[in-house]
Amino acid sequence: MLRGLGDLEAEIMDRLWSWERPATVREVVDDLRQQRAVAYTTVTTVADILHTKGWLCRDKVGRAWVYRPACTREEYTARLMHQALETTPDRAGALLRFVDGISGEEASALLTALERVRSRGPRCAPRS
Repeated sequence: MLRGLGDLEAEIMDRLWSWERPATVREVVDDLRQQRAVAYTTVTTVADILHTKGWLCRDKVGRAWVYRPACTREEYTARLMHQALETTPDRAGALLRFVDGISGEEASALLTALERVRSRGPRCAPRS
């Protein structure tokens, strides 16, 4: 089943990925409130859900939980791309349609990535 992040989950993850440091729910709430009203308890619940799903790690610091992403934004995106490819029996066709819709700059980045993979040789299959 293809599953991305919900709106608030994505906003929380985006902040933690951008900040590149652990943060408390209070810090996330204060930042979110600059754009919209959100309850502290709602953010706490969603951060706990993200932790349960394995997207966030947390450590107790004093009385507060401090959260950090369990993977990079790029790793998350790659997982979604792998999940999307698993939904079709024609992966080559899906990849062709994907490549047909990317920009020249994205195509160059893809070629660079493919060359890196080719030069490092065989390795174990990615985990899902």
